[in-house]
Amino acid sequence: MAGGIASSVTETAAFDAERASTASMEDVLIAARLERLPMTAYQRGIFAIIATAWLFDSIDLGSLTFVLGSIRKQFDLSTAQAGLLSSMSFVGMFVGAALSGMAADRFGRKRVFQVSMIFWGLGSLWCSFAPDALTLGYARLLLGFGMGMEFPVGLAMASEFLPAGTRGRYMAILEGFWPLGFITAGLLSLVLLQYFDWRAVFLAQAVPSLFLFVIRFLVPESPRWLADHGHQAEADRVMNEIEAKVSARLDGRPLPEPEPLPARVLKERKFSFLEIWTPTYAPRTVMIWLTWFFALLGFYGLTTWLGALLQDAGYSVSKSVTYTIWISLAGIPGFIASAILVEVWGRKPTCILMLLGSAAAAYLYGHSPSFVWLIVFGLTMQFFLFGMWSVLYAYTPELYPTRARATGAGCASAVGRLGSLLGPYLIGVILPSLGQGGVFALGAGSFVIAAAVVFALGIETKGKALEVLSH
Repeated sequence: MAGGIASSVTETAAFDAERASTASMEDVLIAARLERLPMTAYQRGIFAIIATAWLFDSIDLGSLTFVLGSIRKQFDLSTAQAGLLSSMSFVGMFVGAALSGMAADRFGRKRVFQVSMIFWGLGSLWCSFAPDALTLGYARLLLGFGMGMEFPVGLAMASEFLPAGTRGRYMAILEGFWPLGFITAGLLSLVLLQYFDWRAVFLAQAVPSLFLFVIRFLVPESPRWLADHGHQAEADRVMNEIEAKVSARLDGRPLPEPEPLPARVLKERKFSFLEIWTPTYAPRTVMIWLTWFFALLGFYGLTTWLGALLQDAGYSVSKSVTYTIWISLAGIPGFIASAILVEVWGRKPTCILMLLGSAAAAYLYGHSPSFVWLIVFGLTMQFFLFGMWSVLYAYTPELYPTRARATGAGCASAVGRLGSLLGPYLIGVILPSLGQGGVFALGAGSFVIAAAVVFALGIETKGKALEVLSH
C-alpha cells in the first residue's frame, strides 16, 4: 500500500514537472515568435494606439501647469494651498500606479488599461464642475488615480509587443508623447482661456476617455502575459493572428524562424510584489525606485510651478502660458535625442547624461540674469527633462520578468509619485523664503542624486530580449 502511494505521488510529481516544463517551453516559444517579427505597420499601429492614449493622459496631467494661476486667483489660494492642490493628483497617481501594476500582472494588461481611462475621464469631468477648492482637490485625486493606473500598464503593454532591436527606441518615443501632450495642454488652455475659464479646459479633456473603445477592439492582449499565465491556447491564437497580420504587410513573404531564447527557470510563482524583491531583482528595484523618486521630485516640483512663477514675476496669464509652451517645445528634440542614444549608446549612460543635464539647466534657469537667458535656459532644461523621461520609460519595464513587469513598473512609478507629491507642495512652502533661485537649486540637487544612483546601481539592457534580461 505504502509503495503504491509513493509510486502514485512520484508519477504525479513527474507529470506536474513535465507539464510545467512544457508550459515553460511554450512561454519561451511565444516570446521567440514575437522577437523574430520584423517591425511593420501592424506593430506600429498598436504602438500608435497606446501612444495616443498616453497623449490624452499627458494632456490631463500637464494642464494644471497652465491653469494653476487662474485657479489660485478664483479661490484665493496661498502658495502652500496651491502646492497642496497640485499634489492631490499625485496622491491619486501613487495609489493608481501601485495597484494597477499588480492588477495588470494578475488580470491582464488590456483590461486594466481600459479601466484606467474610465477613471481619468470621470476625474477630469468632475474637475470641470468643482464648486470650490476642496472639491477640486478630490476631483484631482480621482483624475490622478486614473492617470497613475495607465502609465505602468501602457509601459508593460508596449514593451511586450516590441522586439529587442527596436524596443528602446519606441519606448523612448512613447514617452515623447508626454511633451507633445504638455504642449497640447498649453495650446488648449491658451485657446479656451481666451473665451472661457479654467473649467472648460478640464471639460474638453474628459472627452478623449472614450478612446477606450479603440483599445478594446483594436489592441490584443499581450501574448507574453497570456503564455506566462498558462493561457497557452489563447496565446497561440493571438500569436497566429499577429503573425498573419505581419505577414500580410510583408506581401506574404515567409517570416524568419524563431531564434532560441533561454528557458524560463521554473520556480514557485510568487506574488508579483514579492517577485521584485528576490535576489535577482532587489538591486534593480532599489535603483529604479530611488531614481524615480528624485527625478520626479525635481521635475514636478519645477514644471507644475512654471506658469505660476512667471505670473508672479509680472507676466499676464496669456503671456505666461505662451512662454511655457515655447519652453516646452525643446522637449521634442529632447526625447528624439534619447530615442537615438538609448539604442546607440545604451540606457544607463543616456539616463545619467539627461539627469545631469537637467540639473545644470535647472540651476541656471533659477539664476537667469535676464529674460533672454530665462528662455535659453528654460529650453535647455526642457530638452534634458523630457530626454530623462524617455530613458526612464524605456529602461524601467526591461528590468523585470513578464510575471512582474507591470508590478515593477507600477511600483517604481508609485514611488516616483511620492516625489511628485512632495515636490509641488515643497516648492509652495519654500518659495516665499528661498525665492526662485532656491527652488531651482532644490530641483537640480534632486537630479544629481538620481544620476548618482543610476551610476552606482544601474545595469545595461540595450539590445537584449526581455527573457534574456529576466533569465
